Amino acid sequence: MALLKIIYILLFIIVGLIAYAVMQIKLAGMNVKDFWSFIEANQTLDRLYEFSKRYEKLSVQQQIIYLKEAEEIFEAFDRVPGALWEEEYEKYSSVLEKYKDIKMMRWISNS
Repeated sequence: MALLKIIYILLFIIVGLIAYAVMQIKLAGMNVKDFWSFIEANQTLDRLYEFSKRYEKLSVQQQIIYLKEAEEIFEAFDRVPGALWEEEYEKYSSVLEKYKDIKMMRWISNS
């Protein structure tokens, strides 16, 4: 019986914390879905940042994949306030520079 009470109290606390987190996200002017896509994009940003530092020459297929993933990151980061990702600005700008370089190279090769 005491164990059941403890489980109910813990579930109540967990539900309360989740509701509080959702309320804070809403008060910041975001949707929960946008915030979740930002979290996923932040993980992809780390991966693309490491990738952009290692590789200078990319195959056409790698360029297309990089461009697609970078565009998804840019969209997700645009939907949240800049204060959330100001710590990631260096990585973001590095990925953006590589994105611009690839776009330029592809534009020149297509002309």
